Amino acid sequence: MKRSARFLLATNLVLAALFFAGCETVPQGIQQARIEMAQQIAAEPTGDYYIGRRYYKPDYKFWGYVRKPGQPWSTAELVMLNEKQKLAPDRERLEFGSDNNYEYKLYGYFSGDKVYEPASNGIYPEFVLKGYELISMNPPPIFRSQMTGHSNPTDLRYVVEKPE
Repeated sequence: MKRSARFLLATNLVLAALFFAGCETVPQGIQQARIEMAQQIAAEPTGDYYIGRRYYKPDYKFWGYVRKPGQPWSTAELVMLNEKQKLAPDRERLEFGSDNNYEYKLYGYFSGDKVYEPASNGIYPEFVLKGYELISMNPPPIFRSQMTGHSNPTDLRYVVEKPE
């Protein structure tokens, strides 16, 4: 195949991919919430804290996603929580997973250790929790399933989503 024909084919494939990617629409209300969330994140003051989003999955032992203030959710890391100094909010209340999707201001640090999580067969960074403050019980969506209105959560039981 000639170089120009390969270039034309590659260009057509890229254009087709962009066209089909553009077909998935995000509802207007969710789009507005994402814009507002980006503005709020940009306005977060720097400091000695993190922002955490609880991501509860019954079969998994990870806690959720943690990011630095001012950084987008796409940079967040899925963490295993070290609760030797402070229990996680749901564990403190003995209501495991009751705070799924809640957003917190977290005080603590990344220990530098990695922890194996058997259900996902993954290795995650350890976050040592020293304290927390509830930011929101109903924060803006950060997962694709939340933005597309995925109606059956059991379909996602074994899917580990990444924030966007």
